[in-house]
Amino acid sequence: MRVHVADHPLITHKLTVLRDKTTPSATFRALTEELVTLLAYEATRGVRVNEVTIMTPVAETTGVALSEPRPLVVPILRAGLGMLEGMVKLVPTAEVGFLGMVRNEETLEPSTYAERLPDDLSDRQCFILDPMLATGGSLGAAIEFLFKRGAIDVTAICLLAAPEGVAALEKRTAGRDVTLVLGALDERLNEFGYIVPGLGDAGDRLYGLA
Repeated sequence: MRVHVADHPLITHKLTVLRDKTTPSATFRALTEELVTLLAYEATRGVRVNEVTIMTPVAETTGVALSEPRPLVVPILRAGLGMLEGMVKLVPTAEVGFLGMVRNEETLEPSTYAERLPDDLSDRQCFILDPMLATGGSLGAAIEFLFKRGAIDVTAICLLAAPEGVAALEKRTAGRDVTLVLGALDERLNEFGYIVPGLGDAGDRLYGLA
């Protein structure tokens, strides 16, 4: 598994505002969208393209276009939905699927409660959106789900991660073509499975429940 921490001043600045518990939901949502667009730029460096010939107002030239089948963007509900706009703003022609997963707060184990994805993901590049990589359970299960459908490579985009989650994900996806793009790698998980220092519950803060 390849891990890329996007160490950029603008990313760090936006994360600082997101972490602040006084940041209101409207600002949190707007900054999340902006931050995901920056992370998506890093995450799509390996997106597949084909060479095409076009005519400019001056002359014929060659360029590239996204290959078929189109990339598939999969936000993990509910918090991943707050990242979707920032991703499709950068890749507007991508197809979008949805995967609903919930973590049992006692066992910390994930379960799937909804999915809206193509039945066959053969030869597809997939991008999973999930704000927080804590224990790695939900994200690991989501990645396995996509590979079972035939995906050839999966890139996960997260705002924050804990070292424990990264290690668990690396172990679970061994031998798979997986890339993890992070805004920051935090210190640790606490006894409740929350990232420290983190930013709290991303879903609650996105939708005004915090």
